[in-house]
Amino acid sequence: MHRRPQSALTRLTLVIGAVLLPFLTVPSAAQNDDLPDIGSPSDSVLSKQKEREIGRAIFRQVQASGTLVTDPEVQEYIQDVGQKLAVHAQDGNFRFKFFVINEPTINAFALPGGYIGVHSGLILATQDESELAGVMAHEISHVTQRHISRAVYASQRQSIITMAAMLGAILVGAAAGNSDAIVGGISGAQSMAAQQQIDFTRSNEYEADRVGVGVLAEAGFDPQGMPNFFETLAQQSGPMASRAPEFLRTHPVTVNRIAETRARAEEYPVTDVEDATGYSLARARLILLGSKTPEAARERFIGEREEPGRVGDIGLEYGIALADLQLGKKKEALNIFRELIANNPEVISFHTGLAAAQQANGDWLAANQTFQNAMSLFPRNVPLTIRYAEGLISAGEPRKAHKILLDLYNQVPPTPEQVRQIAVAAGEAGDTADAHYYMAEYHLMTGNLNMAADQLRVALSMDIDDVQRARLESRLKQVQNAMPTPGSKRGQNRPSG
Repeated sequence: MHRRPQSALTRLTLVIGAVLLPFLTVPSAAQNDDLPDIGSPSDSVLSKQKEREIGRAIFRQVQASGTLVTDPEVQEYIQDVGQKLAVHAQDGNFRFKFFVINEPTINAFALPGGYIGVHSGLILATQDESELAGVMAHEISHVTQRHISRAVYASQRQSIITMAAMLGAILVGAAAGNSDAIVGGISGAQSMAAQQQIDFTRSNEYEADRVGVGVLAEAGFDPQGMPNFFETLAQQSGPMASRAPEFLRTHPVTVNRIAETRARAEEYPVTDVEDATGYSLARARLILLGSKTPEAARERFIGEREEPGRVGDIGLEYGIALADLQLGKKKEALNIFRELIANNPEVISFHTGLAAAQQANGDWLAANQTFQNAMSLFPRNVPLTIRYAEGLISAGEPRKAHKILLDLYNQVPPTPEQVRQIAVAAGEAGDTADAHYYMAEYHLMTGNLNMAADQLRVALSMDIDDVQRARLESRLKQVQNAMPTPGSKRGQNRPSG
């Protein structure tokens, strides 16, 4: 496995330490002796705003590592589940962002400030949606209970460089695409030091369980989903055994913990909870994404279809159709999508799948009609609009793709990958200045101010109208003002966007 030299780690740690010092300065005990204990004392060490800034900085590095799942359908699903839970977990004081990392290991983690990551391996290891939601509710509770900030407050005598080193490990792992290092660093940031140095780390896990079970039930999931998944991991064997140790190291599962969580779940009424369609569709997409070949994914879907109770599982049929498309079995895929959409017209992914199959079979007119019908039924749906734009670009209609993406992103904040897509559409449509402007925004979102400024300068060198020029000059000025100057603090005056 590729690892950076120790000298590089040391240098990066020092840099991270310099960046974090303004965020993490800890008042001395003498300074706090005379202060009354009002509200949350941890706020004096690490405010919610500072937590958010740290979490955003780490998340950007995770983005840069290339390990994020950028599939729009999976992104939308995990955000939907997460926000459904978050609404019942807090009173609006926290802003959450949920994301999936393309890793077969079983793990999930909470970054400071409400950034919740879930490994694809964990999603595939769950037996139902409530198990997945249970893990996410647990991580959400780490955030709402301020466990990171409380840990910092409890360890005020600990060197700030130790904190910087932990977060530095995250950044090194992210830059190298090393998910083990990322998760190890995040685990360190969550606990702030080795477990023997922080007495209440274990109690934090129990507290996150207790709070999380309540959130799970209030959000309409089966509260038994949390203990069920813990029990599955505790009794693991076979292929899952090699993928679960990371989760068990960061979330130790004991008999007492399972029993307490199950007892807590039994306090809530028993309800019959059905998985959302998006759960099985997201699993299908992740299986295809994580398989070595489309053939391997297809074989897995067919094998699972033969299991008791899985016949007619639309997630498996959807997965087979997607694999068929990648394998060039265009007619087979078309037939499956036609049947799926006939029986489930409300599922957006079946509309986009049908259109993709029609286009693959050389019938763009039918595909375009399918997309347009879906757009009228589900206006400004993000995955649908992205898939339609992809189809338009492939069909030689980039200007229309540019238009519908611009309409979408004026309403819904895009991800960096989605900004890159609209830049491609604008470039192919001949809107070159706009393409450079979008790429500038992409670089801003990923934290590269110099590249953003370069893109804006290129756009300004072109033949553009006065309105465009004024907009570009204004944005360039914002970027230049945000760039660090000698003697300034890093991260000051970040451009708005």
